[in-house]
Amino acid sequence: MSARDDILARVRAAVINDGAHLGDAVAEQAPVSRGYRTTGEHSPGSAEAIEILVDRLVDYRAIVHRAATTADLARTVGELLADARSVVVPPALPAAWTSALTAGTAVVHDSRDDRRTAAELDQVDAVLTASRLAVADTGTIVLDGADDQGRRAITLVPDLHVCVVRTEHVVHTLPEAVTILAAHPTRPQTWISGPSATSDIELSRVEGVHGPRTLHVILLG
Repeated sequence: MSARDDILARVRAAVINDGAHLGDAVAEQAPVSRGYRTTGEHSPGSAEAIEILVDRLVDYRAIVHRAATTADLARTVGELLADARSVVVPPALPAAWTSALTAGTAVVHDSRDDRRTAAELDQVDAVLTASRLAVADTGTIVLDGADDQGRRAITLVPDLHVCVVRTEHVVHTLPEAVTILAAHPTRPQTWISGPSATSDIELSRVEGVHGPRTLHVILLG
């Protein structure tokens, strides 16, 4: 038995028997009952869950917008990207979402057959994507690489990210999110809790180091 196995066996035995049979091989194999929660107090897409999500996002310095319809969403996108020279979008982003962009904003489509390099993405002003879900408890938005979200690079390099979260995809807790994401376990996931920021150097907050400096979240629905 390795030192690791011995330590884990003692931990299991302590949990099961309050230490009565430390090192007992039977105790090592015994199941441990754990009362992890699997659902939250608020149902997915509920007003309460959305309110919690907005509170967390604002606390993380994300900028939150509401859009009741696709037309509202398009207008909001047009306003947010009015000064952008270019915006990169994933291959299956709904065309209606970019319908209100000004003629001066070029839409760059990043497809599986025509992918931009990191250097090319660095020249793009913004990125617009959908999302897989959002977790109210932690204020986290999750992208899983589906075609309306695109590959991870397009959301990590441009300085401005406009992310659309459908309200019916807002869950209360992380266990609920993990259950949903488990349906596609091989997809690459990006978990976003506010704009990119670090305080590693002298505890001074610096934004935009590991990803977009600015995060706009549009709640659709």
